[in-house]
Amino acid sequence: MTSGSDKSIEAVEFAAALEERYLAYALSTITSRSLPDARDGLKPVQRRLLYAMRELKLNPQSGFKKCARVVGDVIGKFHPHGDQAVYETLVRLAQEFSARYPLIEGQGNFGNVDGDNAAAMRYTEARLTNIAASLLEGIDEDAVDFSETYDGSESEPVVLPAGFPNLLANGATGIAVGMATSIPPHNVCELCDALLHVIKHPNATVEKLVDLVRGPDFPTGGVLVEPLDRIVEAYATGRGGFRLRAKWNIEELGRGQYQIIVSEIPYQVQKSRLIERIAELILNKTLSLVSDVRDESTDDIRLVIEPRSRSVDVNVLMETLFRNTDLETRISLNMNVLHKGHTPRVMNLRELLLEYLDHRHEVLVRRTSFRLERVERRLCVVEGYLVAFANLDEVIAIIREEDEPKPILMDRFKIIDIQAEAILDLRLRALRKLQRIELGEELKALNQDRKKLRALINRDLERWKVIAQQIRDVRKYFLKSDGGERRRTTIDKLSVPVPIPEVDLTEIEPITVVCSAKGWIRTLKGHAESYESIKYKDGDRERFLIKAQSADRLLFFGTNGRFYTLNVAKLPRGKGQGDPVRLSIDLPEEEDIVSLMVYRSNMSLLVGSSDGRGFLVKGEDVLAHTRTGKQVLNVVPPVEARICKSAKGDSIAIVGSNRKLLVFDLHSVPTMARGRGVLLQRYRGAELSDAKVFCLAEGLSWKTGARSYTKRDLSLWEGKRAQSGRSVPRGFSRSNTFE
Repeated sequence: MTSGSDKSIEAVEFAAALEERYLAYALSTITSRSLPDARDGLKPVQRRLLYAMRELKLNPQSGFKKCARVVGDVIGKFHPHGDQAVYETLVRLAQEFSARYPLIEGQGNFGNVDGDNAAAMRYTEARLTNIAASLLEGIDEDAVDFSETYDGSESEPVVLPAGFPNLLANGATGIAVGMATSIPPHNVCELCDALLHVIKHPNATVEKLVDLVRGPDFPTGGVLVEPLDRIVEAYATGRGGFRLRAKWNIEELGRGQYQIIVSEIPYQVQKSRLIERIAELILNKTLSLVSDVRDESTDDIRLVIEPRSRSVDVNVLMETLFRNTDLETRISLNMNVLHKGHTPRVMNLRELLLEYLDHRHEVLVRRTSFRLERVERRLCVVEGYLVAFANLDEVIAIIREEDEPKPILMDRFKIIDIQAEAILDLRLRALRKLQRIELGEELKALNQDRKKLRALINRDLERWKVIAQQIRDVRKYFLKSDGGERRRTTIDKLSVPVPIPEVDLTEIEPITVVCSAKGWIRTLKGHAESYESIKYKDGDRERFLIKAQSADRLLFFGTNGRFYTLNVAKLPRGKGQGDPVRLSIDLPEEEDIVSLMVYRSNMSLLVGSSDGRGFLVKGEDVLAHTRTGKQVLNVVPPVEARICKSAKGDSIAIVGSNRKLLVFDLHSVPTMARGRGVLLQRYRGAELSDAKVFCLAEGLSWKTGARSYTKRDLSLWEGKRAQSGRSVPRGFSRSNTFE
């Protein structure tokens, strides 16, 4: 509450105030930090960095300056944020393995493809590249709008003139509030061809443009293995992805032996971490086809991968590596950019090209108008000079005799203020015959320039010819540079994954999974005839003992009705007590494990809850891909999941805590992916104890202590689903379970 006398404080709803401020923050993040402008392809920090370097005269022809000086100017004048963020932006724009066409030329340690960081900003130096200079070209000719900086002491460009198609050429990534962008780099010569085609055919289809822009072109090379139809779809919708693989070849060693040489790795993959990952998989026997990996890189990448033997199929080996390591990655495409610098929008390839061309058209019109105004101003001054030369004696007399010669000159010779001011500022040394001849020639040239500039402003076709020529000049520049036209990323649309059986991916060995009653789990090597020597912690005991293989996946079913999946290879090994299973799966403390089994995709399971409800579920519907598991049987406390059994057979035997047994047809139970299920057995003051799926012709078996029983005549207990059943046969287990 506030006092009535204090009118400076306003009472507002907390939720409304929070919503308003968070919305303002979200919009600021989107427009001023994370998403690039579709016109110049830059984020504000990148644009401010390039402009500050231009103001420091760090042109391509000038010398280098310390990066600390550059960063200081950026954060002091334009970008009121941390110096480290600005320096990281500078470093990325200078790294040849990060930027397809670097905008900054660095001198010093700017990091490497292994993931090592750049040296501190006090040690490194930088200047602009020719590409960055083309982005800034014409900025002094009123080509773009300027706005005040954060403190109002300076002005900064809202967007750069962008004589280079930077957005698609260098790409962009960013994460804002509720949206993100991910645009991979492309080949600038292909982009120029597409831009020229769009100028001639504004309604060009994306399919035609993809013939010209064949796909991303990454600075680190690699092989693009995405099918053509998916590439077209991605560029048509503005969303999609590209599968990128390392480039490799076989190096023969003689006598049938060989080794694999990786010469290019996928974009933004750190080489050192890639090698560590491969070595780790070799050690834990996940990559059984590979014996060793080593790095022999110098200036060029050279990773050597040795096969386990010369009989190993190289295609199977590489497919194994592609599946398990970052030798194959997926590059996302999300062309979410700021339309006209204000509105976030996902654009397709054609729309992005048109946005760039419209910006270049606007820049050309503004620069032409600026030049025309400057030519007309100079033309006016020259005409005034010629009037003065034609009446030189009289002009000199007026200047000598009059206290205020300016209005007299304007009235006598019918000239305007600018011309009179220019005559008064004329130096005596310019009053020579040669100067008059030069002025006549300049007047003629200025009239020609004015005629050309006016024609350019008034004729739309002429403007597009100029823009097309500018794009051709960009393409010509890169064609002259070393490898400018050559794509670094190879296109291989016909590549398809080699089908590999699961057994070929890992070295299979028998494993015994031991899980105690208190949830401690571990694995033992091999399948023993007897497990009496297994020891447990004091107060703990055996609960689950599963024979499996090292490549298997385990299926846990909890009292909360959720299924959890865990790879056998990830479980602790040895003679110790193992680890709590809750470290690997997010099973709540108040829940317990109902059953544990080896997962098979073709399996069918019977699940049931304590209230006697249940259903059949397929193995493919219970597979969980996260630690939190997958909800299958819906239970609400105090009801809990009670059974999960393999559904092999034609009948179900179910028993309750009231020791009533019911046998009915398995086909009367529906198959579901999730739910409460149907009533299996009806209880009054009791609950489900156990159930079993079996073949009626073979009889029902159970264990009581060390003895086993089989009852073949079950007619007394046969009935229909949801009935109560009859008392269990003589000799049935006191625990009301079948096992």
